[in-house]
Amino acid sequence: MPTYKLIISYDGSKYAGWQTQVSRQSPSGRLTLSSVVSHQKKIKPKLKTIQQEVEVSLGKIFQKKIKVEGSGRTDSGVHAMAQVAHFKADRLIEDEKLKNALNGILPKDIVVLRAQKTRDGFHARFDARAKTYRYVIINASTRPLFVSQYGYWVRFPLDVPLMRKEARSLVGKHNFKSFQASDKAKRSVQTTIYHVRIRKGKALDSFPFLKGMNLVLIDIEAKGFLRGMVRNIVGTLCDIARGRLPKGSLEKILMKKDRRAAGLCAPAQGLYLLKVDYDE
Repeated sequence: MPTYKLIISYDGSKYAGWQTQVSRQSPSGRLTLSSVVSHQKKIKPKLKTIQQEVEVSLGKIFQKKIKVEGSGRTDSGVHAMAQVAHFKADRLIEDEKLKNALNGILPKDIVVLRAQKTRDGFHARFDARAKTYRYVIINASTRPLFVSQYGYWVRFPLDVPLMRKEARSLVGKHNFKSFQASDKAKRSVQTTIYHVRIRKGKALDSFPFLKGMNLVLIDIEAKGFLRGMVRNIVGTLCDIARGRLPKGSLEKILMKKDRRAAGLCAPAQGLYLLKVDYDE
């Protein structure tokens, strides 16, 4: 069976993340005794996710159920510039034809940038060498209107050179439990951050609502990420950069291995999966 590799870009604003999952709530939005009993008797409704949309679209093309595996999960509201996924099918379709077919079926906020047959045994998650996430901060005194779902608005001035200095302690192999969100799955709390790049600049003037907008961009490249890790790091850096936490806090928080020691969790809308690297 041929293996296909997909590069997918998506606006995560209206989705419950990448991974297919079921709702834990009743239709009214509240968890009730009757809904718990109901869930024991029937299948729970699926939440709207990127993986689900891609699998449904592939099912229409191949006329059978297709299982898609992504390089990693992105949480509710998180975006991706280049998520990588793979799947197996029982017949060959030309790369460009498959890409165009998918883009003709998928919702408008999901786009397949590339579809190609790849080597047998390729695995989007297990073969990944590194991933890079970008977090976008809109640092302005006035609340932005048109791009609020694509960046984190911080009204207070941020000391970007201090953020860079604090972030140096993150590079290397560490226990990142202090920046891990609660997670039912048992995962290693150790990973390696290769690079942290923080820069400040003006948004391009291509669109009127971007003109003169002050942005702070935080790129983190790592071997792997814990759940909520980037957002918790960014929130802590912002707390330090605006004076809510003292200078030198980040290294101390890292060493405590306790999420309660860290700062706020930055919102999902500012986070993007920028790229996934492979050795091939």
